[in-house]
Amino acid sequence: MKEWVHQLNKAFENRVRLGIMSVLMVNEAVSFNRLKELLGVTDGNLASHLRALEKLDYVEMKKTFLDRKSHTTYDVSALGRKAFTEHLNALESLLKP
Repeated sequence: MKEWVHQLNKAFENRVRLGIMSVLMVNEAVSFNRLKELLGVTDGNLASHLRALEKLDYVEMKKTFLDRKSHTTYDVSALGRKAFTEHLNALESLLKP
């Protein structure tokens, strides 16, 4: 088996997690609602995938209050950035002839 296969990260096999990481890699501190809007998923679906990525320390959550309302944002962690970059490199290797 090729070496790149072992570099594919199972955490990113799901389209929602792949989408979350893609958005966070190119943006700073994206709100929960914006992620939900961009990915076209329900609150519960997004929350469960974000929780899974948080458990792996791939994303970081920050809660603040704006006009007395809770405002939750997410950002990619250094570990998450490294893991996702390695995953993308493995996918690129797959596509090379």
